[in-house]
Amino acid sequence: MDNNILWYENPATDFNQALPIGNGRIGGMVYGGVANELIHLNEDSVWSGGKRNRNNPNSLEHLQEIRNLLFEENIEDAERLAFTYMQGVTPNSRHYMPLGDLFLDMSNVEESSGYKRSLDISNAIAVTEFTSNGVKYLRTAFVSEPDGVMVIHIEGDKPNSINVSAHIDGRDDYFDDSRPYDKQTILYTGGTGGKDGISFASALTVIQSGGEVYTVGGKLCVKDADEVTYILSAQTSYRTEDYEQSALLDCEYARDSIYDELLYRHVQDYQELFNRVSFTLNDNSHGASKLPTDKRIERLKNGDVNTKDNTLYALYFNFGRYLMISASREGTLPMNLQGIWNKDMWPAWGCRFTVNINTEMNYWCAENCNLSECHVPLFDLIEKMRPNGRETAKTMYDCKGFVCHHNTDLWGDTAPQDLWIPATIWPMGSAWLCLHIFEHYLYTLDLDFLKEKYPTLKECAEFFVDYLIEDKQGRLVTCPSVSPENTYLTEKGTKGSLCIAPSMDSQIITVLFNSVIESAKILGKEDDFTDTLKSMRDKLPKIEVGKYGQIKEWAIDYDEIEIGHRHISQLFALYPADLISPYKTPELSKSAKATLERRLSHGGGHTGWSRAWIVNMWSRLLDSQKVEENLYMLLAHSTNSNMFDNHPPFQIDGNFGGTAGIAESLMQSHSGEINLLPSLAPSWENGSVSGLKARGNFEISIDWKDNLLTSAKIVSNCGGVCKVRPNCDVKVLCNGKNVQTTIEDGVISFYTHIGDAYSIIRV
Repeated sequence: MDNNILWYENPATDFNQALPIGNGRIGGMVYGGVANELIHLNEDSVWSGGKRNRNNPNSLEHLQEIRNLLFEENIEDAERLAFTYMQGVTPNSRHYMPLGDLFLDMSNVEESSGYKRSLDISNAIAVTEFTSNGVKYLRTAFVSEPDGVMVIHIEGDKPNSINVSAHIDGRDDYFDDSRPYDKQTILYTGGTGGKDGISFASALTVIQSGGEVYTVGGKLCVKDADEVTYILSAQTSYRTEDYEQSALLDCEYARDSIYDELLYRHVQDYQELFNRVSFTLNDNSHGASKLPTDKRIERLKNGDVNTKDNTLYALYFNFGRYLMISASREGTLPMNLQGIWNKDMWPAWGCRFTVNINTEMNYWCAENCNLSECHVPLFDLIEKMRPNGRETAKTMYDCKGFVCHHNTDLWGDTAPQDLWIPATIWPMGSAWLCLHIFEHYLYTLDLDFLKEKYPTLKECAEFFVDYLIEDKQGRLVTCPSVSPENTYLTEKGTKGSLCIAPSMDSQIITVLFNSVIESAKILGKEDDFTDTLKSMRDKLPKIEVGKYGQIKEWAIDYDEIEIGHRHISQLFALYPADLISPYKTPELSKSAKATLERRLSHGGGHTGWSRAWIVNMWSRLLDSQKVEENLYMLLAHSTNSNMFDNHPPFQIDGNFGGTAGIAESLMQSHSGEINLLPSLAPSWENGSVSGLKARGNFEISIDWKDNLLTSAKIVSNCGGVCKVRPNCDVKVLCNGKNVQTTIEDGVISFYTHIGDAYSIIRV
């Protein structure tokens, strides 16, 4: 069985078994039914309403009082005031919603045999195959980015064997309608309600070989055909006023091509991205790799950490890349809590962009997995947030710059979200998001991109120049804020979340200021503002060790109410940041390890995304055994049978965090050096990876045997000095000739030329 295929012996019975297809904008969850097929439909801009202003006009007049109460450690009164005057006007921003459901009914199919459904992530196609009444049927589904449509192709191995009807149904909460448009097309239209809701249209047309096409009510039917291709489009008022006509035109243009042409363009487009990276591992499953995917996952779940199935981890890694390509393309919205795949009118947490880790985690593997283009929708959302964030910064805090709290939506809403003390009043969302801008530059060295985005970085930092205040020790601190979603206990026995200077805040601001200062240096824009950032950076709270030997989560060494909490915010410095590392800060690394062990010994990592974050942190701590143990826990206990991450419920960030963690175990490129096989799982004895991207725009391929590097290749896309930590004795060749190198503390340095490939050979 191809290790890039998920496959099953039965149709899906619920969402967590169905298979995802998508092109970044249109998504589908394919159930693989026999006589009756269901595909849940999504379009990334179908949200619950229009743009609105939720900034609380009473916030500013009470800000100083809240700060004073916090400095007096009067936590209860501070939280009471904050949640009276600082919460959003209406607590919730807009939420994500489904487009509808596509039903295919094959009236002549009765009993079936030889059933199999699969998702080929090499080609991004879902296939259902079975035999009924002596006819072998093959149903193929994909969503094409080049043609902007979903395609469902049905064929039988005997003439005139296909009889099928198709219709789109909505949800009770929608004002929707389904009707024939012409003899070969039906049009489904609706809206999410209210004068400012999103209106949408989905057109469904058909091409058939043999037989006849007709409509019955809102159904599009085919009788006695040899071959059938349904084409589905979707457009919304978010992108165009003439969304109905746009949807119809998308179908009309796609109908000009035969199925093979649609398939060819789709596969070519997809593979240009997917084939950049390849990952293989030795098969140690003793035959389990030949089992259906759900049974392989169940085998892990019923086993223990010693249950091996290396190729399942390789499949999981490749599936993460598949999801990225299928859910985030240039011109689309970024991925929300479920990517683009959501069946619920009121999904968990609104299926928004939750920016106190989840949205950021969605993009952790974009750069090192060589999918920089897929990162672009996140940058577009940041730009959408800027004008709203300016208004929030001015209204709530009387600050310049722009700010966002812990959630945003398709309109870039920046006001506080929810009425939840552990999360709502956290003014760091825009800052964490903006760190992705400089990360993208570090990987691509795209100077034009940095020039374009520098004003965004600078404006984000401007907010904190105004927002930070001095504490009693003369440090510059955030106030009020929270350590995301956690609750502490004071020495007096008071429980609280609102606080002064949670550790993550200071770490994020340190990295933000560093990014602005470095960007200004690169662009020749150093000025009084960057001098201000340098002086302020020196007054930010430093990373400190607490009474348990752990990295402190709050400025005061409070105890946690929930020691095994899913957020491990104080270790932002370890990952995704680079403020703690075994080579630069060995003592802090020991405390980071103690922090993880304390969390895990009290039940931490119980959500999929949290476990994925833990994988990345152990990888940064160079602990191969812990990487393997936590990857096992991620797949065995936080992965659904369709390989979607399970929070529970389904939440896609764990998939991308897990994919990033695998990449980090194979290659790291922070700290100005490329570290080869830094935390390779012990069971991954033999394998190879090609096409990973390192900071500095180096492309990395690695081969290993018996857990030891045999060779690596580094392609230099921008030239310049390359620093490599090979963790063994090596020689460096280019075009068969030795390359002059210098060695210091186990790191080899050599100069590279643009476009040249450099071989690292173990000696």
